[in-house]
Amino acid sequence: MSILLRLLDLIAPRPCAVCGRRLAVSEQLICTSCLLHMPWTDHPRHPYDNDLAKRFWHLLPIERAVALWHYKAKANTTYPILQAKYFFRPEAAETLGLIAARWLQPTGFFEGIDVIIPIPIAKKRQRQRGYNQSERIARGVSAITGIPVNDQAVKRRSFKRSQTKLDRTSRRRNVEGQYELVDPVAVHGKHILLIDDVCTTGATIRSCGSVLVAAGDIKISVLVIGIAGEHR
Repeated sequence: MSILLRLLDLIAPRPCAVCGRRLAVSEQLICTSCLLHMPWTDHPRHPYDNDLAKRFWHLLPIERAVALWHYKAKANTTYPILQAKYFFRPEAAETLGLIAARWLQPTGFFEGIDVIIPIPIAKKRQRQRGYNQSERIARGVSAITGIPVNDQAVKRRSFKRSQTKLDRTSRRRNVEGQYELVDPVAVHGKHILLIDDVCTTGATIRSCGSVLVAAGDIKISVLVIGIAGEHR
């Protein structure tokens, strides 16, 4: 860290997104103690067969799927994701991508992946937020892995309503037909890594992935920061 950044850190201490304690100069977003005790999944041990991957079996040409942490609403371990999504902190989203990539890089999860596609959000929602948190997460992953990000191949047509308070059926209906493949040539024949912040039922990822399938001869892997609920 540069002398200037050290000075800024001294003047304006950065709090841990989980416990609120002051971060050390070398720490980002989450302190070392909290990071150690985050609700990590065991998905890297079996990326082809876990509660995230099962949400896409027989529905997408799924290869590997991994969630970083278990997501439980109102738990303090969700604060880093909430800050990235709702508190106008794009740098927090990028840090989550860095954390995920550093965790997964030694496992071989990224081998063979050609391009990263973040789940797009509607233009109206992006104007309100100022950025797409999934795209920023993808940039963090790309910084570690070197895999390029393509945030133009798929677009979200409109925003109906937030998925947050919808049940399983309503979530599926809310995103049906909401994604459009605008550059099939860019993804044809590719192994795509879809990235999102949180997966609850998998409806959003399935809807986006289904339009990518139209490009032909593709494989899809999935990376999310948090996984909520259980597969049924």
